Amino acid sequence: MTAKDTIRNGRAFLGIEFGSTRIKASLIDENFKPVAEGSAEWENRFEDGYWTYSQQDITDGLQKCYADLAKNVREKYGETLTQLAAMGISGMMHGYMPFDKDGKLLVPFRTWRNTTTAQAASQLSELFGFNIPQRWSIAHLYQAILNGEPHIAHISSINTLAGYIHKRLTGKAVVGAGEASGIFPINGHGGECRYDKTMIEKFDGLMKKRGCAFSVEDLLPQILPAGAEAGRLTEEGARLLDPSGCLKAGIPLCPPEGDAGTGMTATNSVRPATGNISAGTSIFSMLVLQRPLNGYYPQIDIVAAPDGSPAAMVHCNSCCSELDAWVKLFGEFAELAGMDTDKSTLYQLLYKNSLNSADCGGVLAYNFLSGEPVVDAEEGRPMYFRRSDGGFTLAQFFKAQLYAAISPLTVGMEILFEKENVSADIFTAHGGLFKVKGVAQQYLADALGTPVSVMDTAGEGGAWGMALLAAYSVLGGSRSLADFLSQDVFAAAQPTTLYPDKNGRQNFAEFLKRWKAGLGAQAAAAKAEI
Repeated sequence: MTAKDTIRNGRAFLGIEFGSTRIKASLIDENFKPVAEGSAEWENRFEDGYWTYSQQDITDGLQKCYADLAKNVREKYGETLTQLAAMGISGMMHGYMPFDKDGKLLVPFRTWRNTTTAQAASQLSELFGFNIPQRWSIAHLYQAILNGEPHIAHISSINTLAGYIHKRLTGKAVVGAGEASGIFPINGHGGECRYDKTMIEKFDGLMKKRGCAFSVEDLLPQILPAGAEAGRLTEEGARLLDPSGCLKAGIPLCPPEGDAGTGMTATNSVRPATGNISAGTSIFSMLVLQRPLNGYYPQIDIVAAPDGSPAAMVHCNSCCSELDAWVKLFGEFAELAGMDTDKSTLYQLLYKNSLNSADCGGVLAYNFLSGEPVVDAEEGRPMYFRRSDGGFTLAQFFKAQLYAAISPLTVGMEILFEKENVSADIFTAHGGLFKVKGVAQQYLADALGTPVSVMDTAGEGGAWGMALLAAYSVLGGSRSLADFLSQDVFAAAQPTTLYPDKNGRQNFAEFLKRWKAGLGAQAAAAKAEI
């Protein structure tokens, strides 16, 4: 069946993912190949002490992204999207969206980027004996309680970005297992997934002492595992997504997932001992665990795959944004010099040229646009500096920027490798950092001392992973998600694998040593009134 026939017959699957700067839609056929895509740019802003997007931003971004997809379908196939086999919504994990009983948002969406919940995260981690990162929804909720924020008296439910959009489309307050694990700790596997009962009881006890009568479990969205039907597109939801009126109601939706879960799906990394690394605006690694960790660490999150399997996550707030800014700067220079150089070519030139230098010379770089909890950086300030006696070439400068993008992740992974003796045979990487083949992938292999694979679909990212989860909900049958991915989606995949290089290992280790030593300068710069 051709892609045109698949679309005309309503047998395509749609995934939409809300990233930090880009919303992307991926339409795939029954062979899981992308047949059309759409996107919309958006940007968070810092208002009243919080990084946020407004509800209007969310609605506009959703509609613009879908409209761009529909336009792409019309231009490529001469078809109008009216029906789909299934669809799903993904978004940046964590964050805080509290609602009253009438569904009114009580405070503007507080995104994962905020580092304003240190007190709450610390107290909850100690109470639970389990790491609660500042990004998690429960940390935001408890910090609001500690702050005495008036909206707490009216709160009836909380949700994440993906869960909020899903509810607007279906009327169902549900999330996938991976998304749920960034709201409140969960346990169990598959259909048995639920919020951790012991921790629920501990939190409720804490709430009673503070005069809160609610049970936190009553505020949280229901957990559904991968493969479950999570509602159907309502008439209101169809008009929200497609104001033109072409898209029909009744389309089944799979459970909404976070960007970690879609990354695991897009890289076939849901079995124990498999790992993936997603690198875009932020960078994070996921490693499905074979056994529980012996301790808990502020740098390591215990979350879940979409099927509920426990996974160790190292999440870093910043990755590509500072790199993108430098590429844009050189693009402005090229334009000033009268050269017509497109963005893709600029990335290719600048990234690949970094391979021409064995090391970073005297250059040291930090890409923190916000706080970076993995290295205890409360605030961020993008910066670079260099030794006066060190080399300073374009290749060295961009190698330092690329090294800086993966350095916080390496700090977190050192804990798993060295303190917990956790190992991974291979990591599969995806996301914008790896669109230039063989550069960041090699640096990451050198940094982790582990082979790193990139698939042909690496640039598809989370929207494609979300579309795969939508397809699994229809085509998976009784098979596990891991079997569905291995047997159907990735059976013929031929990834490109790069292995750690001895000299590269030494060069990165030297850079990381200097990078750690310079964190004090980063902290001072962030606090300086300049």
